[in-house]
Order: sequence, then C-alpha cells, then structure tokens
Amino acid sequence: MSAPPPQQEKQAESIVESRRAGAIRSEPTIAEMRDMSDDESTGDTVSALGRLTAVIVLATLIAAFGSSFQYGYNVATINSPSEFMKDFYNYTYYDRVGEYMNEFYLTLLWSVTVSMFPFGGFLGSLMVGRLVNNLGRKGTLLFNNIFSIVPALLMGFSDLAKSFEMIIVARVLVGICAGLSSNVVPMYLGELAPKNWRGALGVVPQLFITIGILVAQIFGLRSLLANEEGWPILLGLTGIPAVLQLLFLPFFPESPRYLLIQKKDEEAAKRALRRLRGWHDVDAEIEEILEEDRAEKAAGFISVLKLFKMRSLRWQVISIIVLMAGQQLSGVNAIYYYADQIYLSAGVKEDDVQYVTAGTGAVNVLITVCAIFVVELMGRRFLLLLGFSVCFTACCVLTGALAMQDVISWMPYVSIACVISYVIGHALGPSPIPALLVTEIFLQSSRPAAYMVAGTVHWLSNFTVGLVFPFIQVGLGAYSFVIFAVICFLTTVYIFLIIPETKSKTFVEINQIFIKMNKVPGVHPEKEELKEFPPSTARQ
Repeated sequence: MSAPPPQQEKQAESIVESRRAGAIRSEPTIAEMRDMSDDESTGDTVSALGRLTAVIVLATLIAAFGSSFQYGYNVATINSPSEFMKDFYNYTYYDRVGEYMNEFYLTLLWSVTVSMFPFGGFLGSLMVGRLVNNLGRKGTLLFNNIFSIVPALLMGFSDLAKSFEMIIVARVLVGICAGLSSNVVPMYLGELAPKNWRGALGVVPQLFITIGILVAQIFGLRSLLANEEGWPILLGLTGIPAVLQLLFLPFFPESPRYLLIQKKDEEAAKRALRRLRGWHDVDAEIEEILEEDRAEKAAGFISVLKLFKMRSLRWQVISIIVLMAGQQLSGVNAIYYYADQIYLSAGVKEDDVQYVTAGTGAVNVLITVCAIFVVELMGRRFLLLLGFSVCFTACCVLTGALAMQDVISWMPYVSIACVISYVIGHALGPSPIPALLVTEIFLQSSRPAAYMVAGTVHWLSNFTVGLVFPFIQVGLGAYSFVIFAVICFLTTVYIFLIIPETKSKTFVEINQIFIKMNKVPGVHPEKEELKEFPPSTARQ
C-alpha cells in the first residue's frame, strides 16, 4: 500500500492527538473515516467496510432462494397445466353432483384460483410491519415458510383428495408468502449489506424471482410435469425452497439495525456485524446506525397512517407509490399474456411456443444478472430511466406492429423484437429497483410501514391488471398497449424530475436529500435531530 498524502497524515495525527486529550471518542466517527478516505490509499479499516464476505453472500442466496424464488415460481407455475387443472375441476364436480360445470362457472372458478395469489399477496403486505417489528427480519422469513410448506402439501395432495378447494385455499396462502417475501427480503438484505454493495444485493431478490419464473416454465413443459399426472407435483415443488430456508437461515445473523435500534442490544448487533463484515472493529458502523437512530428518535413507532401524515416523508411516500404502481401498470403482465399470440403469428409452431416462452424467461434472468453488476456503476436513477424509456418505446412500436401485422408480412418479427426489448428494459430497472429504493429512502422506524404501503400498491396493481386487462384487450385489441405506453412515459417523467441518485450513500445521507425536497428542518418536523450531527456527517 502506498503512503498516505501529507494532508491525510496530518489529519490522522490530529485525530490521534485529540484522542489522547480525551476530546473525542476512542474510535473515529464515520464522518472522520469518510474524510480520511478521499485518496485511493485509504487504510484497511475503511476498505474492510466494503467487503463482500461469504456470510453475506450465503445469507443473500438462502434468503432469496427460500423466499423470492417462490414468488416467481408461483406466478408462472399455474399457467402451463391450466387445461389439465380445469379438467380436474370439472371431473371433481361431476363426481360430486353427477353433471359437469357450465362454461361460465368453470371460467369463474379458474379466475378465482388465479386471482387468489395476488389477493394473498395483498394480505401478506398488510402483515409486514407487525411481523418485522416483533419477529425481526430473519425471524419473519422463517415464520413465512409456514405459508409455503402448508400450501405445497395442499396443492400436492389435492388430486388424491379430489378437492379443488384445497388449491384455491393454497393459492391464498402461497400469495401471503409472496406478499411477505417480496417486502421482507429486500429489507433484510438492504440492512445486511455494506453501502457499496447495497444496490447489487438489493437486485438479487428480483433475480431469484426471474429464476423462479424460468424454472416453472421449464418444469411446466408438457414433456416434464405439465400433464395429467404431473401437475400436482409441479404445484407442490414450491415447498422445497421453504424447507431448505428453514434448515439453513437460522445459522445466519439477524439485521444489525434491527438488533441495535429496535431491540436495543448493542452486543448482539456488534456480533452480527463482525460476522457480516469479517473483521472485529465495527464501532464505526455501529456509530453510523446510532446516528440514524438519533436522526429519527423523536418519531418513535411510525404506523401507515402516520407515514401519510408526516410532511418529512411526503416525497418518499409519493415516490414508492408511483414506482410500485408504474412497475405493475406498465404492461409487463400484458406483454407475457400477448407473447404466445405474437409468437404464433410469427410462424412459431404451437407445440414450440412453450420453448420460446422459456427462452424469453431466460433472457429475463440474464438481464437481471447484468443489472446486479451495473446498478452500483450506473446508479438506480439511470437504470429506472433507461428501463421505463425502453418499455415506453417497445409499447409504442408494438402497438403499430400489431395493428399492421396482417398487412405487412414481416411485422410479426417486429412484434417479437418488441416483446424481447420490453423484457430487457423491464428487467434492467422497473422490476428490480423499486423494492431496493424502499429500503434506501426510508430510515429504520418508517421502513416497515413504507414496505406495507409499497407492497399494498404492488399487489393491488397486480390484481387490477389481471382483472381488467382481458376486458381492455377485448375492447381495444392491439391498441391496449397505448395505455401502458402512457403509464411508462408518465413514470419516466416523474423519475427524471423527482427521484435522486442513492448509490454509495448512507441512509442518513439519502434522508438529507429528501429533507431539502420536503422543505423541513430535520428528519422529523417534531424535532430537528440532524442539527445535532457533526457537520461532516450532514454534508452531501
């Protein structure tokens, strides 16, 4: 390592002398360490804060595979065997009453089965705040496995029990699992990660959602499990990741922020940080967490109602509502709904469409992997702007291509290009970034309530698209995507005007940005806590 510059040497000597005089703490503050690290020759203490240790990597993989994977798997797993499941519903009904269901009743029952998943997700989102405050982040993920293992058993044995009601109940339960995991996993990983890795780790849950979708598409091939005998196994496999998480996650640390701020257990927080960072001296990071605690101490527990009333959180709340609604209302589900028809019109054989769909899922996974590596390089704001802009362009071109595909012979290929472009754009920003930003733009006491709001908007928007889009599609046809193009455009404009860049910033530094936007004197209007911070801490 090269020698530090003279200015940094003098700064370090000054800190040492002041320690000897008893003027400051025995450990440098975060601000002092940040000031001492402007040059590339920063000491080992500062560089150690940014290490990606084996404990963090394994905790991330286990949390994401055991929870986020199931979300993606259960989104896609019910599509492939739908015809076999409808036959099961019909035969079961016949065995009970001696006649088959009429078409309307069968369609209604199937719609209920599908829509119970987002409804369960909505219920799960409402449970987030109370569970993460009482059980902790890791504890909530462990508890959440109940909502995966039980429905896996119900769905797996529904054929033997001759009960389609078991499937409907299971869809509600597995929806609750997804509603909890889609909020708690980003929260848990965001609080474990060092700030320079927070963006990359925050994208991992979305990666596992896309992997779950792809695995469901592969297992859902007719040659594998999407057949008359295999569909109960296909649905029941969702319990395996939950069992693995239940076995391995207890060996990993709870969120240090939860332990220190909410449980007031400094020793436990230090032990967790030492395991996560891979080194012994964690006093500087403990001090950073305490600064966050002091910054919001006046507010105490923040409920959802209080979240909406606080002027100091106004733009944060508006931002998560816009981003979560934009994510779901931007047409991602409609694109997948239309994809099969687009592939068929381009000349893909009906039996081969399932393979092309799985290929689209593979592209989704690949681009999400890319997002993990570029989110800290390009930043959250840029990826959101890029992603929504690509989706807007794809929706506009797709509208024209669908309208003219019967007139111009090569237009179906343009439609396929639009579908792939849309998937790439959505995977870069709109899919992974909003949940990450919820962790970053709220402090500890308001984060659970913020995730409840974000999750509620996410699942209600998801439910609305599933309910309304078939009617829009019948009424507008190819021009349905004009609506989604408008939503993508408006979301892009909002991001450009309002959303700040958050990469490589502490939670307190991000909060300072929103303090200026909300035009309040401190983190909370009740008490100007940040005025008590050292000047270097408040500096952007």
